[in-house]
Amino acid sequence: MTALERTLNFINRQPVDRPPFHPIIMRFAAKYAGVDYRDFCLDYKIKCAAMIQCARDFSLDWVTVMSDPYAEAEAFGLNIEYPQDSLPLVKKPLSLNELEKIKPVKPNDHPRLTNRILALKTYQRQVGTEYFIVGWVEGPLAEYANLRGLSEACMDLISHPERVHFLTDIIMENAIQFITAQIEAGALCIGIGDSACSLIGPDLYRQFIFDRHKILVKHIHSLGALAKLHICGDTTAILPLLIDTHADIVDVDHLVSSMGDYVALLGRHQVLCGNSDPVSVIQNGDGEAIAASVMDCFRQAQGRGIVSAGCEITPETSIDNFSNYRDAVLALAEI
Repeated sequence: MTALERTLNFINRQPVDRPPFHPIIMRFAAKYAGVDYRDFCLDYKIKCAAMIQCARDFSLDWVTVMSDPYAEAEAFGLNIEYPQDSLPLVKKPLSLNELEKIKPVKPNDHPRLTNRILALKTYQRQVGTEYFIVGWVEGPLAEYANLRGLSEACMDLISHPERVHFLTDIIMENAIQFITAQIEAGALCIGIGDSACSLIGPDLYRQFIFDRHKILVKHIHSLGALAKLHICGDTTAILPLLIDTHADIVDVDHLVSSMGDYVALLGRHQVLCGNSDPVSVIQNGDGEAIAASVMDCFRQAQGRGIVSAGCEITPETSIDNFSNYRDAVLALAEI
């Protein structure tokens, strides 16, 4: 069974040998491949090679275009600095007046967007029959917060709600055309990253974001692809709403105490994904602790959970620990 078959069968509730293994690796992948993180972010060939190497060496079931949340933001005009071997940095958020000048950007009009399309074409050409290929867009609140700054964005929800609605509609228009281009390039699934939503509570989530997430998911489905919704942090209060977006894969961070409470809410072709602690367990734990966490997540999800940490695997995670993580997943085949 290929990694691609395993993932698609699992989501469609068909027989599989074990649950899929979809850890989020970005800085870990760059470090493992021995490349500077700036190059990983900016050179699609380097990113694809590193991701494919990790997928093959650690029995992953997916490859992604993930590296940082600023591709679309830079295309909108945000000034981003790329240190040689560290996370990209926002030099200065946009003022509200500056933000109101943004317009949707065609993928071929900015190198960071074009690189994502080229990465997906590379994956499709090199591993399209082997792995589950996942594209990515920033969700409307995360993108607004990237451009405006997180504190200012949260204040704007209260102080300038109409302007936030207007600007998130522009962000949505951009996301929809970027989603279309990624699926045309070979993405089988689109991840929607909207971590800021874990900070605003269910009332504001319903007011500003819920319907927009549903629109993005519906658009992805209309193009024949699957949708993954990634919101790290404590999403306990909004997790039923996240499931109600009809995203096929709903990520759950370790700050949610148990996935078991939400399995009954899943539609027939929906699954959860998570939720081991990437630091205390995967980075700092031993093989026994990692295996115990994988088994606990497996039991919580009641056969409806893709194996992953709640968020990104840290670059400080040792190869031994990540190998232990892989081995714990492979052991599920014996259950």
